[in-house]
Amino acid sequence: MIQIDSVKIALPLKKKFTTAKGEATVKTNLLTILNNRYIGEASGSVHYGPAVEEIETDLKSGMDQLRSVDKIDLSTLSDIGQLEILPTSKSALVGAVLNSISGETRRYPWEILSLGSPVGIKSSYTISIENPDKMEKAITECEYPIIKVKMGNEQDILLLDILQRVKDKSIRIDANGGWSCAKAEEMIHRLSQNNITVIEQPTDIDYISEWPNLKKGRDNVELIIDEGLNSVEDYDKYARYVDGVNIKMEKCGGIVEAMKIAAQAHADGKKIMLGCMVESSVGIAQSVYMSSMADYFDLDGPLLLENDIARGILYDRESIAVDREIIGGPKLNREILQKYIQD
Repeated sequence: MIQIDSVKIALPLKKKFTTAKGEATVKTNLLTILNNRYIGEASGSVHYGPAVEEIETDLKSGMDQLRSVDKIDLSTLSDIGQLEILPTSKSALVGAVLNSISGETRRYPWEILSLGSPVGIKSSYTISIENPDKMEKAITECEYPIIKVKMGNEQDILLLDILQRVKDKSIRIDANGGWSCAKAEEMIHRLSQNNITVIEQPTDIDYISEWPNLKKGRDNVELIIDEGLNSVEDYDKYARYVDGVNIKMEKCGGIVEAMKIAAQAHADGKKIMLGCMVESSVGIAQSVYMSSMADYFDLDGPLLLENDIARGILYDRESIAVDREIIGGPKLNREILQKYIQD
């Protein structure tokens, strides 16, 4: 008999995390625990949601249906994809099931899906929105060589001089849809002059058809879609307007759909970024498993937390690796987890 439960956890952040459209000091996520051993994580967006209560309701529905399964195997992953529940909840279930298959067969999770080994992963580290003085201090004192700077408010212009002075870091920008088309055009021009060419979500998805025009022939600039990319169907709808995609497990429903998006984007010559929500290494794991399909990584979620709750995914500054314990997925540090469990 399959035993599966969920646990609500409130994860304190090291500092307030602010984007153009939301902020958090504590992130409330949900864990799925399968047969008391194999785990997945559901983590909504700080701004876009869904609400924890919605995720929890859908997780209960998904878990009820999983309990009726006679045997967990690869087909179970596809079955979860067909459930009428939120993608965030699907991702947590997919993570737990894939880790279960890995643990019971004693095979690495990526081998099960015929993926390459996770090697050479270099993640960016996010500098969230604050006043320009604080952002300058955060950027210049950041120990990470790849940083993603959040933009999308009225102070963006003040950051341009700051970014121009940064010589020892690779910089990417994420506007989270906070720019108008006119401002995006100006910012893309100014940023590209500073050799900053990877820019996520310059405008709201409603204006994505304008993105090629915003570049003004700057072929080295890569505009990456994030908000609005939840499925292969979304990719097909928006592909002609973008240079790359930011794939997040919680938005597409887990690694099966994520692989489909990545495969199509790769076939079309698009850049592939793997991103994350504010989440522990449990939620990051699926992205690590499919890292061989990606060009860029924005998997710093666990680094933003006061404490990670699991082991198995190894962070050495910007480098991410896995240890031998990863068969069966990340393992909970129950002493740390106990502090964060919510009723």
